[in-house]
Amino acid sequence: MTNKILLKFAKKGINLSPEAYKKVLEAENPLDFTSSLIVKLKGGDFKSKDLVSVSGQTVDEIMRNSTIEKSTTRPQLTQKETKKPTVEPKPKEETKKPSSISDFKKESDVKEKYVNKENAEALETVENKKVKFKRNLTKTNVEYDFKIIQDTSKKSYTSGELENLIAYFQSRYEKLANILVKRPELKNYTKIADIEEGQSNLSLILMVREIRSTKNGHKLIEFEDDTGTIPILFSNKNEEVFKEAEKLVKDEVIGVLADKNGDLAIGNEIINPGVMRIPKKEMDFSIVFLSDVHIGSLTFLEDAFTRFIDWINCEFGNEEQVKIAESVKYLVIGGDIVDGIGVYPNQEKELAIKDITQQYNEAARFLGNIRSDIKIIIAPGNHDASRVAEPQPAVPEEYAKALYELDNVEFISNPGVVSLDGINVLIYHGRSFDDLVMAVKEFTHEKNDLLMEELLKKRHLAPIYGERTPLASELEDYLVIDEVPDVFHTGHVHINTHKKYNGIHLINSGTFQTQTEFQKIYNIEPTPAEVPVLYKGQYKCLKFI
Repeated sequence: MTNKILLKFAKKGINLSPEAYKKVLEAENPLDFTSSLIVKLKGGDFKSKDLVSVSGQTVDEIMRNSTIEKSTTRPQLTQKETKKPTVEPKPKEETKKPSSISDFKKESDVKEKYVNKENAEALETVENKKVKFKRNLTKTNVEYDFKIIQDTSKKSYTSGELENLIAYFQSRYEKLANILVKRPELKNYTKIADIEEGQSNLSLILMVREIRSTKNGHKLIEFEDDTGTIPILFSNKNEEVFKEAEKLVKDEVIGVLADKNGDLAIGNEIINPGVMRIPKKEMDFSIVFLSDVHIGSLTFLEDAFTRFIDWINCEFGNEEQVKIAESVKYLVIGGDIVDGIGVYPNQEKELAIKDITQQYNEAARFLGNIRSDIKIIIAPGNHDASRVAEPQPAVPEEYAKALYELDNVEFISNPGVVSLDGINVLIYHGRSFDDLVMAVKEFTHEKNDLLMEELLKKRHLAPIYGERTPLASELEDYLVIDEVPDVFHTGHVHINTHKKYNGIHLINSGTFQTQTEFQKIYNIEPTPAEVPVLYKGQYKCLKFI
């Protein structure tokens, strides 16, 4: 056990002083205490130099200032409902009848981060429960109604020339105009070049070209279509339309109703392509969503991810939690399964595995231990070994051969759309969130459910061209949301969120990585090891740390 403990610290770049090592060994459960201590050291305010020789005093301070105890037991697998805060709620005096499966534990059971002796029994591993399948050991007889609806992996025709860029924006305009023209107000819209002299009422479908603010605080926006350009003023005295104008970003396509008086056009209404409310679909199975696992990073939470694997194999959790695991039919991974190589300057200093192929081999080792009756769908993110520009083709077999050798694993582009037994899932890693947050002052990474809602309103996954999100000037714009999905799944920002919008589940699946140096700079607090599950149509979130 001694060597195993030392190896766990060494793999994370942590060296203990003799005094600190002695305190670890004195813990009631040294291995579990080691895992908890690593999370605190890697996820706190400690710099690399602080981890060269961790003192016994540092260990004592962490124990005093956190929920880590000398008698640390197995971390609990908790569940939370939609819209509940990430902080565990205080126990209430009165008791209430559980409203759903996620309330099966007493409220007092979740007031501490780790299980005490009284409630430990509720979260014990299910004993003597045999897992029916193991990937690559036993073939599955489960039938899947699995279809790839959109995959751009082999549809890249761009040469990077100006003609391609023109065709790209024409494709965007035409696709979104075909959605907007279905609105009654825009049925008989006018092209800019066809606006007649003296025409006062304008109904237009336009692309945003440039956004400016006047000295009086109004928005003056220059629009274009394929026939010309037109400036339209949005007055801050019209609060409703001005609020919508403040959310406009360059290169998006919208409908505008305006009054024209001479050379000046005043905007009265902004019409987004939007999404209509979709009917609810019945589900007799469950889907698990992951992203930003970052295998290969020093801050990858290996122990928590191992617990997740144990849970999905029905080997961890109480009876109700295992019941959820047994219903899982699909696992969707929305990008950044590995940390990658050379993604940002000096990344090698933060890597436990410094070879991209070895990172994917490690990912295959984890996923290869998932029972074989679960189909796994993998899309790339900006840390994966795919091209940087979106749409990103699927992770290439050249680097991820070990993953390709796993039967029942499917690879898809970013973005991509799949049908899982009739449930359409739009998978997008979410890099455009960075641009949207920079462009619209009211948006933040923390509230990425609002970002997803805004992208659905705009019917485009990355409307801003030429900023932080690299976009390939394809002959067709594949980032237009042509069909409305049942589930919109994203990642990238490492913060779990869920929202139901017009019947659509908006799910960001968080991360299995502690806070990075980049996130510390921007004060972004991740929500690691929280896994969303669409349990027979109902949202659940399981915590593995």
